Amino acid sequence: MPCISTVNVNGIRAAARKGLLAWLASTTADIVCLQETRATDEQVGVALAPALEAGWQLTHAEPESKGRSGVGILSRQAPRAVRIGFDSDEFGAAGRYIEADFDDFTVASVYVHSGEAGTTRQDEKYRFLAEFGAYLTKRTDDLVVAGDWNIAHTERDLKNWKGNLKSAGFLPEERAWIDELLAAGYVDVVRGLHPGVDGPYSWWSYRGRAFDNDSGWRIDYHLVLGDLATRAEQALVERATAYDQRWSDHAPVTVRYRRSHS
Repeated sequence: MPCISTVNVNGIRAAARKGLLAWLASTTADIVCLQETRATDEQVGVALAPALEAGWQLTHAEPESKGRSGVGILSRQAPRAVRIGFDSDEFGAAGRYIEADFDDFTVASVYVHSGEAGTTRQDEKYRFLAEFGAYLTKRTDDLVVAGDWNIAHTERDLKNWKGNLKSAGFLPEERAWIDELLAAGYVDVVRGLHPGVDGPYSWWSYRGRAFDNDSGWRIDYHLVLGDLATRAEQALVERATAYDQRWSDHAPVTVRYRRSHS
């Protein structure tokens, strides 16, 4: 049964030094979506060399802006095809989207802008959402889009929602955009497997005691289109056991899917 994980590594070189390589050596995932590598293709290959020597296959979209963005997909078997970017002149080379075909489904890794309310950074995020949303709603295949969406969809998806009503990541326009994707047929499979509960959160600020108090945000999603959504059977946020065991400010979000009967 395919097992797919996603994690924002918050800098691939630092994460590799702090524990990512050990996690890759122990995970049961067949496919791992990476975000915010903040590195060139060559640098990512060097950072992940032990994992690649152990058999992981890497596809990566390096960012055009040095030290920002960067997304990749690690897989146990080589994908049949890889596509970087989507139908966008502005964001095609931004290192924010990559997709790969496997057997009877496609897996994509996405890194949505964090934004900043009331600034040009938020305007850029909205332009990205508009173009990316148009691309996603045209799809009809079995597709897993996993990554750091930088949007908490509902009040259940962040601890301090009352204090973030005017914050980027929880603005009405952002949350409505997720609504539109769900209305178009995408399924938030982690929420589907954890209904009616707060979280499970996947990101905690390094500031203060956010991690210790589990004052987090659920912003790392698997949004799934097609038959594969009905086959999600287990979802787990692989939260570190202690603050000093973290190798990113995000935790891997891992979903196991049943095999197709066809």
